[in-house]
Amino acid sequence: MSEMQPPETERKRAPSKRALATKLRVFDAAEKVFADRGFDGATIREIAAEAGEPVGTIHHHGGGKNALFHKTVARRAETLSCDRLNALQQVRSDGDKTLERVLAAFICPFFELSSKDPRWRDYARLVAFVSVDSRWQNISAECFDPVAEVFIEEISSLLPKASRKQIVEGFVYSVSAMLALLTSQNRMGALGAKVDLDSTRIDHLVNFCAAGFRV
Repeated sequence: MSEMQPPETERKRAPSKRALATKLRVFDAAEKVFADRGFDGATIREIAAEAGEPVGTIHHHGGGKNALFHKTVARRAETLSCDRLNALQQVRSDGDKTLERVLAAFICPFFELSSKDPRWRDYARLVAFVSVDSRWQNISAECFDPVAEVFIEEISSLLPKASRKQIVEGFVYSVSAMLALLTSQNRMGALGAKVDLDSTRIDHLVNFCAAGFRV
């Protein structure tokens, strides 16, 4: 009688709470170190020290430095994208689609997430790095461009006389302004303009961006 052979595909065991906690520490540490030092300045050893884990653990969860950076950016992108698309769907459902409301649907979720968890401010700095460095076009294409296209099409429908070039330029300027407000509060304070990210300040940002599209 032949022995029973194990199935070709074994069901993967769910990771333990300890493993999940370790993975969370690794990516939180990577996010902080990359945000503070940039991709080029950060090292795997610094990330390991920040996480309180051996270097081997960082490689286990993140791979090499490039892969770790990509995964660190990607891990929050889905949450941000879903919140933006849900906000846009609400605008569509309300039947009061204006340029300001569409821009608010894109901009406000980032501020709402950062108000609940300050680590989203570190994430904003990573998004800023990705936005300006051509090395990370693949990350932008995967994590941000699909939702960007949705909003660009919505804005185009509201500004039918504007060219694609004008809409894209306005959108990129708006993203830059959003990231500047999320990440540059210390700089603004140093220049004598202490900034509290309340709803009034965010509304001002939305109106500022909308005005830029209409120039």
